[in-house]
Formats: sequence, C-alpha cells, structure tokens
Amino acid sequence: MNWLDKIRTYRILRKFSLPDHEWRETIARLPLLKRLDANEKAHLRVLTTLFIHEKSFSGVQGLDLSLEMKIIIAAQACLEILYLGLDYFAGWHEIVVYPDAFRVERETTDEIGLVQNNKNTLSGESWIRGPVILSWDDVERDSYTLRHGRHVVLHEFAHKLDMLNGRANGMPPLHPNMPVEEWTDSLSKAYEQLKRRIKHHHGEINPYAAQNPAEFFAVICEYFFTAPQIIVEEYPLVYDQLKRYFLQDPLSRR
Repeated sequence: MNWLDKIRTYRILRKFSLPDHEWRETIARLPLLKRLDANEKAHLRVLTTLFIHEKSFSGVQGLDLSLEMKIIIAAQACLEILYLGLDYFAGWHEIVVYPDAFRVERETTDEIGLVQNNKNTLSGESWIRGPVILSWDDVERDSYTLRHGRHVVLHEFAHKLDMLNGRANGMPPLHPNMPVEEWTDSLSKAYEQLKRRIKHHHGEINPYAAQNPAEFFAVICEYFFTAPQIIVEEYPLVYDQLKRYFLQDPLSRR
C-alpha cells in the first residue's frame, strides 16, 4: 500500500474497530478458525473489519443481520485471503443473506436450441461482478460444526476468487511464480479422475465437484480448509497447488 492507503486503512480500523468481546466470542465458536495462531487471528481481524466496512450486507425476507452474523460470514470468507489481501475480493460490493435456502428460476438453452425453465433451491450463489448470496441456515450449519468438505461461505467466496479472471472456470489469477501449466495439469487430471471415480461410486470428494471445473475448484477449496488431509490423500498435487496459491498450509495447523 502507498502512504495514503495506509492512512485511510488506519483511520477505518480506528473508527470502525470491532468490539473486543464481540470478535473474541464469535470466532471462538468457529472451529474453522480455532487453529490459527495469534498473529493470524490478529491479521484476520484487520481483514474482517475492512471487509465489513467496505461491503454492504443485506438481509432479505425479514432477516435482520446482526454484527455477530456479519463477523461469522466475513471472518470465514477472509480466511481464504489471509495471505492474499482484500484486493482479491475487489470488483463487487454486496452480500445478500436469506433466512434459509432460496429458490431461483432461470431459462437455459440446450445444444439443440431447446429453451428450458429450470427451478433450483440453493444454499449459496456468486454472481460475476455481483453479490454473494447465502442462506443463513446453511451458514450456521457449516460454521458451528466442522463438516468435511461442506462450507457454503468458503465455496461461494472461492467462486469470487475464480471470477477474478473474468469468469468462473477453475483458473483464478495465479502468482507469478506459479506456472499455469502445472496448475492446469494437476487440477485437470484430478477433475477427470474424480468423474471416473464417481461413475464407479468411489472416492471421498463431494460428487458436486464433478459438475464443471468451476465447481471442482470451489469444492476442493472447501476441503482444503475443512479437511486438508482428504485432498492430500486423494490429490496431493492439487493440494500443493492450493497451498502455493493461498500461501498457507491448513494441514500444518492440525
């Protein structure tokens, strides 16, 4: 950051500082964050404070979002950018939260031009340059109990990282020291292997990851933070790529 950005950040942190008791009591109930060391928790608090200040939180269908609820969402989202920085969540502004799973209806056109009207019930959704949409019931379920490979906040914000390249395709912008060929080779082979395993009802990874490369990336990010040992056992080269991308090693915290 240049000096003007540093001054602005310092002023935001002073003026909009999260109350100590609210921060400590809230993250103490989140098993995903318990194994962070003191320095990591302090940095996460800074990112969470800035995130809550910069983003707009909207509760719908009568849901009233408390500061605790905002912290739960923001802190777990910011775990993904703990060593990347808030710029990785730039280009969009809103988090919309429903009380529970929400229904969406969209028209799709298949390969022969037939238009279909599809209705789905979702726990979360991310729009390119648009909001992240979450079901609070699902956020609560995934936040208070560590569920291997199941975390709606991690999933939807992983899509936001993926979309930094313009669209969700399983290829987020990589660091300069990360060859694109290694990322593509590792994740593509794992994706194809997963699809073969699902056909034979094998493997521990959520079958939803086989939908497309974008969903594969979002799902393996869920496992990377909630059950890293599974990724290491199933796809060690993918784990190495994620470790280099996120600049952290969740397995070492366990």
